[in-house]
Amino acid sequence: MRVASRAALRGPGRRSGLIIAAVVLTACGASPTATARTTPTTPTTPTTGTSPAAPLPTTSPTTTTPLPPTTVPGGLRAGPGARSTYEVEAQPVPGSCRYRYVGPDPLPDPGCTPGAVDPGVSQADIATTICATGWTATVRPPEDVTGPEKVASAGAYGYQGSLATAEYDHLVPLELGGDPNDPANLWLEPNDLAGATSFHNSKDDVEGALRRLVCAGRLPLATAQEAIAADWVTAGQQYRT
Repeated sequence: MRVASRAALRGPGRRSGLIIAAVVLTACGASPTATARTTPTTPTTPTTGTSPAAPLPTTSPTTTTPLPPTTVPGGLRAGPGARSTYEVEAQPVPGSCRYRYVGPDPLPDPGCTPGAVDPGVSQADIATTICATGWTATVRPPEDVTGPEKVASAGAYGYQGSLATAEYDHLVPLELGGDPNDPANLWLEPNDLAGATSFHNSKDDVEGALRRLVCAGRLPLATAQEAIAADWVTAGQQYRT
């Protein structure tokens, strides 16, 4: 690089010499000071009123698919089954159940007492359950549980007679694997003998006949359960021997 002589800087027009020197320095690679670039900001448009809230994220509603009723072969409801301790179970609303009659024989209201079976009893184990002597005593609820339930069941059926001569009955009896304490399997059964001082009705005879057929292998357990739950009078006419 050639540098201008001192004589040149002294000549007329000192200002021009200064300008030339600046040009020479620039041409020799002197870097000018960089000026920071400022990104222009976009002016904010004033708004009036309240800004709308941001929409909340949407989620799909949770749906619950109702489970089908638990049933066993024969289509009957499976109750809770036998257990070591029982509690007093709520009964249908007072006055909500109606007896049906076939002649003098009472049948329960199918809407209140459709019957329920013990899921722990099956065709495969009848030899050690319902056909074993004394087995029903091992699953029967105590009277301090069935007593209050009996009173409440009488209210549900509008029963006005003596509780001493009526039975809190298992529609599907324990001896056929009926559930011990499901309200769907229990009802206040009136006495079918007018003026009787103790309980008696023909359903007990039907229960015994069906158990004998099942334990002898002459009738499937599920068939006996379904028959007595649907109409114990007709079941007696068909199966009682």
